[in-house]
Amino acid sequence: MLNDTDNEFLSRIGPGTPMGDYLRRFWMPFLLPEELPEPDCAPIRTTLLGEELVAFKDTNGDIGLLDNYCPHRRASLFFGRNEECGLRCVYHGWKFDINGDCIDMPSEPAESNFKDKVKITSYPAREWGGLIWAYMGPIETMPGLPKLDWATLPDNQRIISKRSQESNWVQSTEGGIDSSHISFLHSGVTPYLRDNPEKKVQRGNGRPMGFTTTDTSPRFAVDDTDAGLLISARREADQDRYYYRITQMLLPFYTMIPGAIEPGYQIGGHAWVPIDDYSCWNFSISWNPYRAFTDEEVKNHWSGYGIHALTDEKYRPLSNKENDYNIDREEQKYKTFTGIKGIGEQDMGTQESMGALTWRGGEHLGASDSAIIAYRRRLMTEVRNLQEGVESFAATHPDAYAVRSASVLVKRGDSYLDAAKERLEAKI
Repeated sequence: MLNDTDNEFLSRIGPGTPMGDYLRRFWMPFLLPEELPEPDCAPIRTTLLGEELVAFKDTNGDIGLLDNYCPHRRASLFFGRNEECGLRCVYHGWKFDINGDCIDMPSEPAESNFKDKVKITSYPAREWGGLIWAYMGPIETMPGLPKLDWATLPDNQRIISKRSQESNWVQSTEGGIDSSHISFLHSGVTPYLRDNPEKKVQRGNGRPMGFTTTDTSPRFAVDDTDAGLLISARREADQDRYYYRITQMLLPFYTMIPGAIEPGYQIGGHAWVPIDDYSCWNFSISWNPYRAFTDEEVKNHWSGYGIHALTDEKYRPLSNKENDYNIDREEQKYKTFTGIKGIGEQDMGTQESMGALTWRGGEHLGASDSAIIAYRRRLMTEVRNLQEGVESFAATHPDAYAVRSASVLVKRGDSYLDAAKERLEAKI
């Protein structure tokens, strides 16, 4: 458990907070390209790290990210005119480019140089890897964009979705690296089915029961890496072999889920981007490093059974806490562990149920929480190092993100890391 001081230190990300200063050293995804589809399209309201902002794509196709409030009389720039390489406030016509410079001030005398003295807060924004990213830290420490595995692939080899989540970003990320919960939360096996094995019911997405069902208490090993943590969960497979799920946790909020052990199976992952202290954006990514998705695979990913939640036009999940995630108690009794359709909704439901910013002083952590404990320690160490003037290696080395997760079956006594490397080198 954490005391209240450490819980606040870990969770809060507003301007001037230690964790907020740390997160501002990283590029963060915050929009899908479809939200700014063309030059001079309508601007978008957004909130990142507790700051109210507005994003726009200018006439040249460059992306701007500005303070929401015009520095003249504080009117919202969301209502602004996106025209001729700038966003113009509709109140008095002040116009700002993507760098935050005031380039026109028609309400002032023509001979006035007042516009040259006015600047609005702006942040660099780039389109990369199927997402739009922002950097909110000091310009002198701005790194390159992270070379995440999925970001380096063609569009037809990845699927990306976005949804809002009403819980703090840390507790959300922790759910993404918790490999033990899949034996329960995402299982199609209920006590009824354990007592009636002849029923042979599979979970809703058609995937059969496997090692995560037969061994529900994995043994964990957690190692520090340049970009985060390497988390290995070992389960019993048979009398000769172990089954390992090897997860990558990439700072500050990326999780990379290992795919199945079948050759050619795709990988999944998430980014849990803080909106404020009490909510975050979840970007869910599925990708195949070796080939394009088939039409059938794309259809399955958008079915609502997997990690890609079904949402409305504002990216709010259709199954949410207001409707209890559409839980089906009959389904829960006889078919699935939760009665909630969709892996993404199952994760969201449990993470939001902890409260928007959970009180970790009430926790009782066990052996299965090794990765959670290591993640918290790593995050707080990184932040304290930054307070001492030591920049994060991960934040300043985008190539450190060029890693991958894996699932492997290994003979007892053999190295699971060697087996994973061999699988990746063989491109299976």
